[in-house]
This record gives sequence, structure tokens and C-alpha cells, in this order.
Amino acid sequence: MEDVTDAGIYARESSYLDRYVQLGAASGRVLSVSFPDLPDEEAQDDHPVLEQIFEYLDGLEEVHFDELQVALTVPTDQRAVLEQVRSIPYGEQVSVDALARMTPELDPEDEDDLILVRTALDENPTPLLIPDHRVRDGPSAAPPAVEQKLRSLEGL
Repeated sequence: MEDVTDAGIYARESSYLDRYVQLGAASGRVLSVSFPDLPDEEAQDDHPVLEQIFEYLDGLEEVHFDELQVALTVPTDQRAVLEQVRSIPYGEQVSVDALARMTPELDPEDEDDLILVRTALDENPTPLLIPDHRVRDGPSAAPPAVEQKLRSLEGL
């Protein structure tokens, strides 16, 4: 498991994404991932999770984020959906309906459950680490251009 004990904001520019990758970390967990045009003024550029993200963005080999501790500060029902998103393998994709089937206690025939799935994807605090870009017909918390590049990187 990566050591993410350094609390703070970290950012580094990605030429592949044409923007910065910024993360917030505290208490050994990643709190947020975002893709701003400019990083927070106080952001530092050296963090083990950033290293892992940039290995992923290099696209030379599959990089998995399953061992990272992500602090999901979302409602419990959304957390259940996002935990299932983490189980979607690199280079594979599922539909919103399939994600609802994968999530305990959700019914893909229930419109409210499908809305819950879409809401969880849209409010994902750590896109990329929780790879919502692997849900083909759902929203992503990443900007559309970033989502498309992540999908392209994985051949989706």
C-alpha cells in the first residue's frame, strides 16, 4: 500500500491531459482528485500518489489504484456504488445498469436506483482513483476532455 500520510494539497502538470492533476491527502488517505487549469497556490508537486498517477498517465503499463486508501466522504448509498466502481478492471467498461446490478441492494429496473448510481458517479471525489470513466453511459466527475483521454488511454 502506498504511503499517503503527508497531509496537504499536491499537484503536477500533465502534458497528456493538458492540465494539472491535483490531489488532497490527509491521515493516510486521498481525499480528492481534481484536474484544474492552474493548481492551488500552496500545492506541492511531490507525493507518492502523484507518482503512481503519472505512471498511469504514461500509458506504458497497467497501473492499478486498488491499494490506495480513499476517504469517501459521501452518503453511504453512494459509497456502495463507488466501491463497486473501484472493482471495474483496467481497460474494461460497464453500463450504469450493470453497475446498479453490481451494487448490493440496488435494482437496475428501479429508476431511483439508476439516479443514485448517476449521482454517485457525478459526485465522485476522486475520479481516476475511482475510475468513473469506465462507466460508459454515466457521468464522470472528471471534466469531459479528461474523461475522454482516460478512456482513450485504456482503449475504451
